[in-house]
Amino acid sequence: MRVAIIDDEPLARSGLRARLAAHPDLLVAAEYADGLAAIEGLRTAQVELAFVDVQMPGASGLDVLASLPESMRPMAILLTAHDGFAVRAFALRAIDYLLKPVDDARFEEAIDRARETHRWRTLPGPASGTAPAPANAYARRFEVRVGRRMRYVDADAITWIEADGDYACLHVDGQRHLVRDTLGRLVEKLDPARFVRVHRSAIVRLDCIDELQPLANRDAILRLGDGTPVRASRSYIDPLLRRLAGIDADEPAPQ
Repeated sequence: MRVAIIDDEPLARSGLRARLAAHPDLLVAAEYADGLAAIEGLRTAQVELAFVDVQMPGASGLDVLASLPESMRPMAILLTAHDGFAVRAFALRAIDYLLKPVDDARFEEAIDRARETHRWRTLPGPASGTAPAPANAYARRFEVRVGRRMRYVDADAITWIEADGDYACLHVDGQRHLVRDTLGRLVEKLDPARFVRVHRSAIVRLDCIDELQPLANRDAILRLGDGTPVRASRSYIDPLLRRLAGIDADEPAPQ
């Protein structure tokens, strides 16, 4: 990946260069000492990842990111002495932030997250000539046991699903119904236009999400229409935000 360093402190820039030199798959392709220079330079630098100091003279790191069209905005790891900017950083799709002085273990974690996000963003779209699955190919009803009876639950009535040991728990009209299935298999059975996985332990129906509250670590709390809180993990945030913005699940992520 091509990397940009944006920081007004020369020692901070040299420290980042030294850390990045240990990663042969990362190339420092651009360096900026203030926000205004970064705004101009990033439009032509063609970098995939930027380390961005939040507080700089002229224009802040967040101002730099906000000035770029989303299609030109690189993945960003923010550098800061505090985390009070979390809400705005979340809106700008920053993938992580590092508190100064930067901890070695956190730096490596942020690099790993950048690699994972980059892989996801560069996944190819559906194979040429392959049509998406028709809506009627997805499960429309689920069979659940209630005492000695079998009950049939419409998929459209499910608000969210959570993992429960070897089972999955369907939440329907305030009631819980267990099915012997994994969330991995269930998310393949459900219509991706209506359901999205938000955590390794949770699937949510998109039109049931009323509110999203970002957290400092890029997780989020979703508030459903009935007031239920569901945690969304940072591993699923980018696809979730794309879906909430109305971008089709099969459409490749912007570069």
